[in-house]
Amino acid sequence: MFGHDYEPIPGLPAPLPAGEAILWQGRPDWRALARGALHTRAIAVYFGLLLAWGVASRFAEGEQAGETAIAMLELCGMGVLAISLLTMFAWLSARTTMYTITARRVVLRIGIALPVTIQIPFSKIESANVKAAADGSGDISLALGPDQHIAYLVLWPHARPWRFRHPEPTLRGLANAREVAPILGRALAAASEHTVSARSTAIRVDPAPKAAQPGSGAPMSVVA
Repeated sequence: MFGHDYEPIPGLPAPLPAGEAILWQGRPDWRALARGALHTRAIAVYFGLLLAWGVASRFAEGEQAGETAIAMLELCGMGVLAISLLTMFAWLSARTTMYTITARRVVLRIGIALPVTIQIPFSKIESANVKAAADGSGDISLALGPDQHIAYLVLWPHARPWRFRHPEPTLRGLANAREVAPILGRALAAASEHTVSARSTAIRVDPAPKAAQPGSGAPMSVVA
């Protein structure tokens, strides 16, 4: 059971205001998240190269086959453990993540141990970048205005790689990024006609709802 089981609407911290509709909701595909954000394939290749180099160098030094096999089994075990842990993290991250696109904002409910909900009004999005693979999967990154900032560590792994100074919230590991991108594009285009009243809305990072407990106070809110 997760804290967001108590959300009034899955992925959203509060009921939708009048006139706002959900256009799309989805989660990352854990396999795509593991490959793209956690680089499990690259790590597997790295350990494979270490294994090949270790075998070649030990045989060149005349080491006994049994000793070489034991050392390589230990290396394989380390590689399997590392990839297994990263894969488990990707699965848990995908399981606890919900991306939502409404007619007015993008909402990311992310986090495993410390879940937060990040609400990004369209008025704070300068551009959206889509990185899609041939199979249609990929990431959608949101470039924010210069006065908006969300810490990279708060976003990770839901952040565009290497954008540390100006982190970009990213819908990562989408199995159908090529289908989601036009939905977001049309919503941003439609919202651009109504930006005057939206300019005063700030990005909010809110703790995800938790089970009600006696004596619990109102949830903390951080305004970017």
